Amino acid sequence: MDMFFTITNGVFQPPWWVYFVFIGVMTHITLATVTIFLHRHQTHGALELHPVMSHLFRFWNWLTTGMKTKAWVAIHRKHHAKNESVDDPHSPKVLGLKKVLLEGTELYRKEAKNKETLEKYGKGTPNDWLERFLYTGHFGLGIRLMLIIDVVLFGAIGVTVWAVQMAWIPFFAAGVINGIGHRYGYRNFDRSAEKSPDYSTNIVPIGIFIGGEELHNNHHEYPNSAKLSYKWFEFDIGWLYIRILEFLHLARVREIFGVRQNA
Repeated sequence: MDMFFTITNGVFQPPWWVYFVFIGVMTHITLATVTIFLHRHQTHGALELHPVMSHLFRFWNWLTTGMKTKAWVAIHRKHHAKNESVDDPHSPKVLGLKKVLLEGTELYRKEAKNKETLEKYGKGTPNDWLERFLYTGHFGLGIRLMLIIDVVLFGAIGVTVWAVQMAWIPFFAAGVINGIGHRYGYRNFDRSAEKSPDYSTNIVPIGIFIGGEELHNNHHEYPNSAKLSYKWFEFDIGWLYIRILEFLHLARVREIFGVRQNA
């Protein structure tokens, strides 16, 4: 009976606002993992991470998103290489904003099955035993473990908490950044008439809600920069976290706006 009560009601029965705080904290850590580890470190090499920190990010990514590092990196690199063309995996200019915003996850999954994309653009990503056996070999196990944790903590409502966690990255990263971030907002750099076409935008100057990725136009101009905020009024919370990691000797910035940093 006690076991049934625990499973149904969870270890904790907190006030309603605690659920929102929990979801906010958990999803923000996941966003930090995506922007610092998957995006700035793995995809663009903008910074180096201490092996311990790198593994913690890998573990959290496995636990809260189930995304494979090689697939995420390859798809994003292809996005930059084929920007706004028919070969871009998720260009709203080609596919339409509605499709990218609402079906961003499906576009990601489709491209993740493209072996040519993975082999051409996924080089240099982790390929150790843990990656092959666990993080890639059993990539769905992590999110199932997260479901168990949420249910143990909060009971039946933990399923809802988990569902929100699982929807956060697909909507905001795959949908909002790849969709709205190439359609609406302001631009510090306009490359539509030179080099390759680029319709990226800065959604807002305060990059907190999506880990700093809101400053998407700045990123497209300087893809290898560890810092995304460019003008004085812009704020990139991901950069703040990177500076804290640097202070703790857990990271080293390699490039900022095209300027290589001293070792």
